[in-house]
Amino acid sequence: MAMKLKNVVPLGRSFDEYRLMFNLSKQDLDKEIISVADGPASFNAEMNAMRKEVVSIDPIYMFSAKDIQHKFEKVVGNIIEQVRNTPGDWTWTYHMSPDNLKQHRTEALIKFTSDFEQGKKEGRYQTGELPSLEFQDQTFELALCSHFLFLYSEHYDYNFHKASVYEMLRVAEEARIFPLLDLMLNRSPYIERLTEELESDGFIVKIKKVPYEIQRGGNEMMWIYRKPTHRKLLI
Repeated sequence: MAMKLKNVVPLGRSFDEYRLMFNLSKQDLDKEIISVADGPASFNAEMNAMRKEVVSIDPIYMFSAKDIQHKFEKVVGNIIEQVRNTPGDWTWTYHMSPDNLKQHRTEALIKFTSDFEQGKKEGRYQTGELPSLEFQDQTFELALCSHFLFLYSEHYDYNFHKASVYEMLRVAEEARIFPLLDLMLNRSPYIERLTEELESDGFIVKIKKVPYEIQRGGNEMMWIYRKPTHRKLLI
């Protein structure tokens, strides 16, 4: 057993973790990116410091930076304690220990909160949630979703996952989702069925190993994009 959670928890990851989780290349980082269910991640703040474009979406952005920090502080101790009590469920390569994991999550939070209010004014942080995003079709080049879809398979059913993935693909040219395991370290039961439906609708779906792992065995992402269209030349 890995972890029991009643709700989605407000923990955020760093730019470096996003880079590894989603196997982001230098070219990817120059794309127009939407990152959904971002929570208090520092990805947006760090990307903005590099003059890269990201719009982060999360329902928690209705709150102030101080309120989000308070929510983080209420849950982080319990999460780290659960991690500490299940040592065999975690891989300590990127994060070296439960204490190091907590340190990294706190550092991401600090970067997020220092950027949040200004970023909200600039439209880089927007209140919203899957499966409905208030953007026009193909507004973005790349959609990312970290530690929400598939991870919370016990909380959200297949129809929610399907609608959410198709919505990401409506607003962006491609989508990447990490991880593919649920909270109990099982591969999400929705992966195979969703892959079949996406492929039948003309999408290419790849399951790619990535150089990041914290849940034992959780080192894969789903990468989805449209099949290229080939137009005949008129001579």
